[in-house]
Amino acid sequence: MRDLTDWKGCPPPAPVTLEGRTVRLEPYDRARHLQALWDAFGGMAINPLLRYFAQADFADIAGFDAWSEAVIKSGWVREVMVDKASDTVVGMAHYMRPDPANGVVEIGGIAHGPSMARSPLSTEAQYLLAKHVFDDLGYRRYEWKCHNGNAASKRTAARLGFTFEGVFRQHMLSKGENRDTAWFSIIDGEWPTIAKAFDAWLSPDNFDAEGQQKRKLEDIRAEITKADAA
Repeated sequence: MRDLTDWKGCPPPAPVTLEGRTVRLEPYDRARHLQALWDAFGGMAINPLLRYFAQADFADIAGFDAWSEAVIKSGWVREVMVDKASDTVVGMAHYMRPDPANGVVEIGGIAHGPSMARSPLSTEAQYLLAKHVFDDLGYRRYEWKCHNGNAASKRTAARLGFTFEGVFRQHMLSKGENRDTAWFSIIDGEWPTIAKAFDAWLSPDNFDAEGQQKRKLEDIRAEITKADAA
């Protein structure tokens, strides 16, 4: 934990462009990104893709547009993921529920189409989003929350280095039904090790000619943690 003697809080997250080797994150612009996101999510296939999102299913792109405008107006900061190799929109994520006074912010509303599967794009995107929060904005705590029934999201959080903190029972309603919410976090004291593991995993040397990883992110992080403790 950092010395809080002179703590003055953090700036709130704002739309930002973040460049990686394989992915670019850019601020959501309705005119440029609405249709591109809808297409990336498979049109009406967006509803099964977003099955764990709290809002009702969308009837069409207009419904997705209305929801997007509403959540952005409520304070969500949408970042759009662009595959740099093809310059195509492939997904989105949001900075949510910022608490700048205490240095806490959540990453959520994450979705991407099948083109990101089995590629380093989503991992690099999450690295860039976290790096911006900790290194650029100086936050102390970075949260990940998901429907407790969303096993894939929980696996992803653990793989990325988030620590499971527990389940908030009957936390909210989702699509008219109860949702128990699993909470995860990364805190600033953990970030240097997690960042070092991301850097090593994302290195081109960690991928073979077919683009398959040579070492898992979790294994790299465990090795770094062990070495730092020795």
